[in-house]
Amino acid sequence: MIDRSDDADRSGDGVDSIAPEELADRLRSGDELTVLDVRDRDEFERWHLEGEGLEAVQIPHMKFIQAEATGGADDLVADLEEPILAVCGHGEASAHAVSLLREAGVDARNLAGGMDAWADLYVARELDVDAPATVLQYDRPSSGCLAYLIVSGDEAVVIDPLRALADRYVATAADRGAELVYAVDTHVHADHVSGVRDLASRTDAEPVVPEGARDRGLAFDARTLGDGDELHVGEATLTAVATPGHTTESLSFRLGDVLFTGDTLFLEGVGRPDLEGGSEEAPAAARRLYESLQHRILERPDETTIAPGHYSDAADPRDDGTYAARLGDLRDRLAALSLSEDEFVDRATSDLPPRPANDERIVAANLGLEAVDEETAFELELGPNNCAVAD
Repeated sequence: MIDRSDDADRSGDGVDSIAPEELADRLRSGDELTVLDVRDRDEFERWHLEGEGLEAVQIPHMKFIQAEATGGADDLVADLEEPILAVCGHGEASAHAVSLLREAGVDARNLAGGMDAWADLYVARELDVDAPATVLQYDRPSSGCLAYLIVSGDEAVVIDPLRALADRYVATAADRGAELVYAVDTHVHADHVSGVRDLASRTDAEPVVPEGARDRGLAFDARTLGDGDELHVGEATLTAVATPGHTTESLSFRLGDVLFTGDTLFLEGVGRPDLEGGSEEAPAAARRLYESLQHRILERPDETTIAPGHYSDAADPRDDGTYAARLGDLRDRLAALSLSEDEFVDRATSDLPPRPANDERIVAANLGLEAVDEETAFELELGPNNCAVAD
């Protein structure tokens, strides 16, 4: 993992700041907040803070430098609602802007460590589920990416690990007296760089991917799984369930009454079908997704816990902050799950969000077709995952 601790320490020196953890709590609570982004316009447009209750405004830092010489820093934000949270890349330029605003009597605070620290925030929470193992959900609030660590006895497996934060899984497993034996991807991700190979190189964990990844050009050695194949971890068993649609090779994994659905089914929608084959192949992929949902997932008991691979601002967490739901509740809540096949295909292929940033390079990296260094990998995946079709 890239060490940004020095930047975070400097950014809050002498300035009223909030930590990324506090920002995550406020976003989950829906608190109203104006975000003042002092980065350049291209950086802002590429990726900025979004969420319910947030209004993001870009005013470049240069204007605050000019205001320091001429006065009137408060005039720059005269039309903005307070409180104001200022952000930049590392937290230093925004700290300067906050110091000027607070001197002028504006209720402003700085995001400690800036957007880098926000991207580096990764929270592990134990998932309250009926399963023959301990399940921890890892939440990256900056992108909505979710991963899972399953611990049974002295063995552990991680599902959909992030390369940028791979050391977290190793440390958590060690804290619980376990070692990683498998690092698993549910599909070839297009929104983040996978940590499967990184974990295999630094531990004894075996890399595991869906067998269909070979048809997409998999270029590294890994164990492959198909429908019904099993992984044994301590006393627990993970069973692969083929759920193609979001991608041709997508798998879900069953552990007791828990189903880890990757990008097939979310709390607020379903996986988008166009990332692998583009818009021309999206209708056929949407029909595969419909079949997977109707006959591989929705036929399961209502008490099944759905543990998705992502969430968006539209998803509501549980009281404990985790993102999971009963299948019966999703069946009742998501209109997409009760549509006819043709209606589903039309909805799943219409009004799609922008593709994840750098998706083609990320897919190439995850197949082992392109080598990217740690810093590049971190930069490639910044921003929202955009892997869902909202309900």
